Amino acid sequence: MASKVLRTVILGAPGSGKGTIAKRILTDFEMKYVVSGDILRSHVKQQTDIGKQAQDYMNRGALVPDSIMEKMIIDAMRDLKSETWLLDGFPRTLTQAEALHHSDTAPDVVLDLQGPLEVIIDRISKRWIHEGSGRVYNLDFNKPKVDGKDDITGEPLIQRVDDMPETVLARLKAYEAQTKPVSEFYKKKGILHDFHGRESNAIWPHVRKFLVTVRKPVGEKKYT
Repeated sequence: MASKVLRTVILGAPGSGKGTIAKRILTDFEMKYVVSGDILRSHVKQQTDIGKQAQDYMNRGALVPDSIMEKMIIDAMRDLKSETWLLDGFPRTLTQAEALHHSDTAPDVVLDLQGPLEVIIDRISKRWIHEGSGRVYNLDFNKPKVDGKDDITGEPLIQRVDDMPETVLARLKAYEAQTKPVSEFYKKKGILHDFHGRESNAIWPHVRKFLVTVRKPVGEKKYT
């Protein structure tokens, strides 16, 4: 498989380190990074027909239906049928996974990142942001120079409602309920690979070791 087109899906709950692992994969392996949210925002910005439909749901505070997301993402993946890609943010439901699993869009491997619930809650609940710029701080590994203040403007930092412990727990439970059938679907297909760890630096070596067996790396970087 190392010489053929490789289609990869990455799964992981909020706070699982999925973004960090994805960046490292892209650094060490040649892959097209496809983020479902970016495709959605592009359709909305360009005011395509399907983008207008999605925006209508978003304006009402409703989730964009599977049928619309499937149309957007699967069309995009078909355009990449001759490329190696890493898909992030899709599928999130069993219906989406089944829709993606066709000859020209089915993933070859699925990476499922797992971390202890208490660690994820602690990590996310220590995240604070500068509302004006979107700069993100973490009280453990990226502290502001002055407690509660943005490094550049000196303005107060805020904690999003989504990052408060009780909200994080609810989000994680919702994620597990929604995506567990997706993991089971790929497990039955024999392409799911679980990676467990308390932090990205612990998970990454195992992810890389596996990917080397299916894709030739373009280099290797030491991560801190």
